[in-house]
Amino acid sequence: MRTFERFPNLVTMFFTRAAEKGDAPFLWSKQGGAWTPLSWAEVARQVASLARALKAEGLKEGDRVVLVSENRPEFCIADLAIMAAGCVTVPTYTTNTERDHTHILENSGARAAIVSTAKLAQVLLPAIVRSSTCEFLIAMEALPPGGTRTLSFSDLAGDPNADVAAAADAVADVRREDLACLIYTSGTGGAPRGVRQHHGAILCNVEGCIDIIDADFGWGDEIFLSFLPLSHAYEHSGGQFLPIGLGGQIYYAEGLEKLAANIEEVGPTIMVVVPRLFELIRARLIKAVEKQGGIGQKLLDKAIELGARDKLRLVDYPAKLAVDLLLKPKVQKRFGGRSKALVSGGAPLNPEIGQFFSALGLTLLQGYGQTEAGPVVSCNRPSAGIRSDTVGPPMKGVEVRIAEDGEILVRGELVMHGYWRNETETERVLKDGWLHTGDVGLLDEAGRLKITDRKKDIIVNDKGDNIAPQKVEGMLTLQPEIAQAMISGDKRPYVVGLIVPDQEWLAGWAAEKGLSPELAKLSGNAELHRALMAAVDRVNADLSVIEKVRRIAIADEPFSIDNEQMTPSMKNRRHAIRAVYGDRLDGLYKG
Repeated sequence: MRTFERFPNLVTMFFTRAAEKGDAPFLWSKQGGAWTPLSWAEVARQVASLARALKAEGLKEGDRVVLVSENRPEFCIADLAIMAAGCVTVPTYTTNTERDHTHILENSGARAAIVSTAKLAQVLLPAIVRSSTCEFLIAMEALPPGGTRTLSFSDLAGDPNADVAAAADAVADVRREDLACLIYTSGTGGAPRGVRQHHGAILCNVEGCIDIIDADFGWGDEIFLSFLPLSHAYEHSGGQFLPIGLGGQIYYAEGLEKLAANIEEVGPTIMVVVPRLFELIRARLIKAVEKQGGIGQKLLDKAIELGARDKLRLVDYPAKLAVDLLLKPKVQKRFGGRSKALVSGGAPLNPEIGQFFSALGLTLLQGYGQTEAGPVVSCNRPSAGIRSDTVGPPMKGVEVRIAEDGEILVRGELVMHGYWRNETETERVLKDGWLHTGDVGLLDEAGRLKITDRKKDIIVNDKGDNIAPQKVEGMLTLQPEIAQAMISGDKRPYVVGLIVPDQEWLAGWAAEKGLSPELAKLSGNAELHRALMAAVDRVNADLSVIEKVRRIAIADEPFSIDNEQMTPSMKNRRHAIRAVYGDRLDGLYKG
């Protein structure tokens, strides 16, 4: 077992690993159709060069720098360079609107911004022009003139003689309690709040995750595929700083449409994803097997049947052998063939999804956390006994307790120092050193945390019964006809639902009926409504009386980040969905 060092800050951790790894590959991206690496030594040189340039532009210790970029090597270089200059990174979503950028620039008081592409700059620049504090913009790619002083990223990071040792020495005095970044929570409602993550919060997460990896899987040459937005705390800590701590390699995925191919090409050993992605992969795997039919379908059915059993019988072993030899290798090949663990976080994972992947021979670990806690609080681990309806025991250095009303409270170095310039909200969630998460849960007999719901999302019907919407929504989206769902019923006599049909299923259904598959034209179709209600009723059969979805409406389009009905971490924005469909949902209670 390798002992992980205790670092004073994130940048020192990076420079230490860069010195150890030298010319070994570190950051990979597709260039001209081929995966091309940047070495640890080259990245360290660019970080040192850019950090010195930021200081030369007049940035001082503690100044904030906004970073707007898709996942790519330059994001990591910029992030590390900002911190190496003694400044604070403010990563923002590439899906942000001009209004979002304006709020973050003004609220953070950022003195500079870094942007990747002309397309992203087009939305950011008007906010910079109006900003009272942002003095200049650094562009990773060429930009047209935009009304603000613009500098070239490649020029600032391109000094071939940059002094890496001097850059490493310059951050030696940065402490774990010093502010590293402001991560603005996407939130399911209201204006984003800047979470003050200090170096120690992220380092505590890195140390806790490495403790699990080392104890349960062995710490080797780890390979990560970065897909989730790096502006999200989950990917920022788990997909960037965890690989740095491990001395691993990071491949940057080309996008959702190429993700499956990238996974096969790269063969990540560890991958952090959100439940929605597992749901999509599960649906695709099932459809692929169904098309093949025959032995493949029988093996899949048998794998799921065996996976649901607590204990195998003697007569099960021939079938298990067939599954192990004929099915599992094909599934594992789709994940690159060397996966140690797939880690799910960011939103609750339906236990059935966990059981499905486990039955196919993949280790799926569900974690729990939030931006205000670095973000990882707990995670499943094989040595603690994986239960797919739990999110595992708290990580090393993390305390969890359950309040009298069921709220999960968290304490430890991972807890934020508060919200930026928002004392009211800080005092509301931080009390006596404990972070009040707003989530409801319990600790089981083995010390594993189980999440039952978001405190603020719980539906309380007109009789005072509590209903957990995420559980019901998760069950609905497992039906082949349903891609997305949101249920409603606060202060009402029963639960109703808003349904987004699965696009592939809808296309087949519409073709059979001789109809156009455009959802907006079909949302009022009575026959479609009956078909979807039949799927809902299959779920209702497994729900309690108060949870049953009595009536449904059909959405006009999928919930998405673009229409602001989903957060960048793929959670429903309930207030935004209700703003569009509130009248339709309320109408389900009439007549």
